[in-house]
Amino acid sequence: MSISMPAKQSSITIHEFTAAKQSRLFGLLKQSQFNGQLQLTAQSNKWTFEFYMGRLLYVTGGQQSMRRWHRHVKHFCPDLYVELSSLNNEVKRLSRIAPHPEFSCWEYLLLGLWYNQQKISREQISKIIENSFVEVFFDISQSREITYQVSPENRLSNQLLLVNADAMIYKARSLWKAWLEANLGDRSPNLAPIVRHPLALKKQVPEPLYRTLTMMLTGQLTLRDLSVKINRDIVSLSASLLPHIQRGTIELIEIDDLPSPLPPSQPTEQTARGPLIVCVDDSPAICRALEKVLKTADYQICCVQDPLRAIAVLLSKKPALIFLDLVMPGTNGYELCSQIRRISCFKETPIVILTGNDGMIDRVRARMVGASAFLGKPVNPYQVLSVVERQLSKQASVEI
Repeated sequence: MSISMPAKQSSITIHEFTAAKQSRLFGLLKQSQFNGQLQLTAQSNKWTFEFYMGRLLYVTGGQQSMRRWHRHVKHFCPDLYVELSSLNNEVKRLSRIAPHPEFSCWEYLLLGLWYNQQKISREQISKIIENSFVEVFFDISQSREITYQVSPENRLSNQLLLVNADAMIYKARSLWKAWLEANLGDRSPNLAPIVRHPLALKKQVPEPLYRTLTMMLTGQLTLRDLSVKINRDIVSLSASLLPHIQRGTIELIEIDDLPSPLPPSQPTEQTARGPLIVCVDDSPAICRALEKVLKTADYQICCVQDPLRAIAVLLSKKPALIFLDLVMPGTNGYELCSQIRRISCFKETPIVILTGNDGMIDRVRARMVGASAFLGKPVNPYQVLSVVERQLSKQASVEI
C-alpha cells in the first residue's frame, strides 16, 4: 500500500504496520525534513514521535511510558539518584522554567538539564533515547492496525540527539523476529509475571531456582523490568518462563504504569490576560518574586533559568518585554542583550537589565548593548510594575 503525508490533524489508518511500512513512513518524513510530531495510535495505545529536520528526537506515550523512561535512566545512569520522590521535586522546578509547549516532553527536558549540570553524558542520553525507540517500535510491531497523523509544530527547541529511524526499526524488527521464534508473539513484554501456584512450581524446578522465582516474580515488575534488573536479554528470560506460563503455575498480568511526577495542575499561559513577559535569570528566588508580582498585576510570565536556552524560548514566545539578569553562568546579560537586539523581531522589544550591582559603568554598558532600562536587586514590587508599565507604554507609542 502507498503511504502519504496527511494534512495537519487528518488521520490515516494502516493495516499490518510491518517494519517495511514503518521504514516507508519514517523515510517520507525524513525526506521532507519534517519538523513536529507524528502520532501513532493502536487501540488504547498512543505514541508521539518528535522530529527535527526529518530526524527523530524523542518518543513518548505507550502502555508503560513512565516505566520505560525510569528503567532506562536507572540502568544507563547507575550513579544518578532517580527515585520517584526526587523526580517530583526536579520536575516541579522544571515546570517553572520550561516553556509550556515543551513541558509535555518533561522527560526529554530533564535529560537535557542533567546533561547541562554534567550529571550525565551524551553517551548515556544516546542509550536511553535509542533503547526507548527500539522498545516502542517493538510494541508497534505487535499492533495489527495503527492510525497516524502529523502535526507540524516543533515543541522541542533543544536537540540532544538526532536518531536515524531506520536503525531503530531494524533493531526492533530483529528483536521481534526472535520474539516470534521463541513462540512469544501473543504475549507482551509489558506484562508482569507472578507465581500463581507455588506448590506446583516447587515440584517442577530445583529448590534454588524455586526460591529465586518466588522472590522475583511478584507481579510488581514487567518482563522488561526483570530483564534489566538481572541483566538478561528479554527473549531468553521470557522463553525460560514460557513452559511454566503454559502450565499455569506462572501468570502474566497487566500492571499499572509508575506514577508520573508531573504536578497535579500545570500553570498555563492563558490564566492571565495581560502581555507576556519573559524573565531570563538563573536565580529561582528572583523568578518566583517576579512571577508573584507580575501575575498579581494580570501579566503573563515565563521564566528561563538556563541562559543557553533563552534565545530559543524568546523566539517561540515573542514576549512584549524581557527581564535579563546581568550575571549568569556560561554568558552574561551584556552578551545576551546584544544577541537579542540583533534579531529583527526584538529590535524594539523593551529589555530590562536586572543586577545587584547598580553602578554607573554597568548602566552605560547596558545602554550600549541595547538595554531599555535598569532594575536593581532584590526586586521591589512597586519598581517592577512601574518599569513594566513605563516600558510597555513607550513601546505602544512607537508602534502607533
